[in-house]
Amino acid sequence: MSALDILVGGEWRPGRGAEIVTRSPYDGSVAGVVAGASVDDVDEAVRRGDAAMREASWHDMAAHDRAQLLHAAGRAIDADSERLARLQTTDNGKPVTETRALVASAAGTFRYVAAALETLDDDMPVSRGPYFSMSVHEPLGVVGAITPWNSPIASDAQKVAPALAAGNAVVLKPAEWTPLMALELGRILLEAGIPPGLVSILPGPGRTVGQAIVEHPLVRKVAFTGGTGTGRGIAHVAADKVMPVSLELGGKSPNVIFDDADIDLAVRGALYGIFSSQGQACIAGSRLFVQRSRYDEVLDRLVAGAGRLRVGNPHDETTHLGPLVSEQHLESVDRYVRLAEAEGGDVVLGGKRLDGVDYDQGTYYPPTIVTGLTNRARVCQEEIFGPVLVVLPFDDEDDLVDQANDSVFGLACGLWTESYRRAWRVARRVEAGTVWVNTYKLLSSAAPFGGFKDSGIGREKGRAWIHEYAAQKSVYWGTNEAPIQWRDVVL
Repeated sequence: MSALDILVGGEWRPGRGAEIVTRSPYDGSVAGVVAGASVDDVDEAVRRGDAAMREASWHDMAAHDRAQLLHAAGRAIDADSERLARLQTTDNGKPVTETRALVASAAGTFRYVAAALETLDDDMPVSRGPYFSMSVHEPLGVVGAITPWNSPIASDAQKVAPALAAGNAVVLKPAEWTPLMALELGRILLEAGIPPGLVSILPGPGRTVGQAIVEHPLVRKVAFTGGTGTGRGIAHVAADKVMPVSLELGGKSPNVIFDDADIDLAVRGALYGIFSSQGQACIAGSRLFVQRSRYDEVLDRLVAGAGRLRVGNPHDETTHLGPLVSEQHLESVDRYVRLAEAEGGDVVLGGKRLDGVDYDQGTYYPPTIVTGLTNRARVCQEEIFGPVLVVLPFDDEDDLVDQANDSVFGLACGLWTESYRRAWRVARRVEAGTVWVNTYKLLSSAAPFGGFKDSGIGREKGRAWIHEYAAQKSVYWGTNEAPIQWRDVVL
């Protein structure tokens, strides 16, 4: 299999870094070979991007014309959606029913951002003297976008679309394990009419390629989705550069079943919240709190329901859980399950790698449920990023809020209750950027998304999305024909 080129400043060519071989976690076969980027490629891409975004053809382009290019990108993703979904399933092992939704999300992101751009107004503040002023937004420059392996094209779109809408250039570094979707997005953007040089796709290791992007003096903002440790390192560099960042980091989200909940809905929601995407989601509901009076009933139904989930070929339409993304990641998940046992937990379902004729070639781990721990256990405090659910009892609202907030993370939360008053009270008290009531994992381009505490800073999505990638400028126009009075200066 010949190595795929990367996109450097509008030019498709082999990267000058190490070769990347990406393997399908379904059967270990080679999904693609990429000539990875080098530090020199980063420098070239950033400098070309900086030059391209200053060209009058882009810098002075009317917002509605720029929006048309984004609309074209969304249409192109839709037109190729099934192939893209299958490619992403091959690349990271998510069931095709989920990757179709992620591809649709990417197309929807470009459409929403395009519509927002066409209708985005600047301000004219009320005058407080003989002048009027205008508040306008200008591009920042070159944006470094660093995205994770679990939802490639959707995460890529959520950074590239608003950055381009604001008039910037973008240097995108996809995860080393899953580079194929980002390269496809680069192709789509060029075919949609985005001027060459404005988008570069640079697959490679975070410790070299990612670091070079973050540290480059011409990169004026970094948008990152990934682990909290890496995000903290990016924030340190950004502080030295006085550079804005958007950081969507880890999560250990509480999902809460109150005693008055519709148990059918709640159990289904809890299963979906943790086991969809094989638990490889920052918003996974990995800590399930159940009010003590319903604990045994809910646990029995969870174990029964999880035991019926189908684990297997991610290209099969009936599959609920595909393989984990890599052997390395499977070993990490399994270490956490062994840690849970060492901490005194009971593994009541799953907990061991799947084997046999249907699983030997892939990296399959079953839905796993752990009980018998307190919220202070490490597996309740650290992000596992796999299909592992810890079920915990609580007594009342105060006890629940104390436990839910006893975490360095604050990304998401689910509440299952028939009382709208209780839902409102608890939703306001829980420290989380997104709270779902009687549902889970619903996301919209129109609703801001981000985290509290170690789950990150900044927000993606929503009407202010584009302004996250722009610098605000005030322009004053004097209207007084008399000269400025300054003591006794005489001309």
